[in-house]
Amino acid sequence: MVHETITTLAGPDVIGRAKSFFAQRMPQSAAFPESEGPAYLTLRGQGGEEIALAVFADDGHTRVRASTLFFDQAVGRFFTTLPTPAVVTT
Repeated sequence: MVHETITTLAGPDVIGRAKSFFAQRMPQSAAFPESEGPAYLTLRGQGGEEIALAVFADDGHTRVRASTLFFDQAVGRFFTTLPTPAVVTT
């Protein structure tokens, strides 16, 4: 499943938080960096399951997209830890 959110954090900050967040999960839900670049992070967890995370600059914010088959709930929880931009209504 693909998950997406927008945050006020810069891309490198999101990637740093993701590495910390997924390493500290319960042992059965932990995932650790496998490959990384300036705008992406691939984590590998139990049974070889993968989380692929990408960050994109988007109109003054950062769009975060994650893809996984096993870690849907953990990705959702991670997204709730990211600060979101304030909604402005006119």
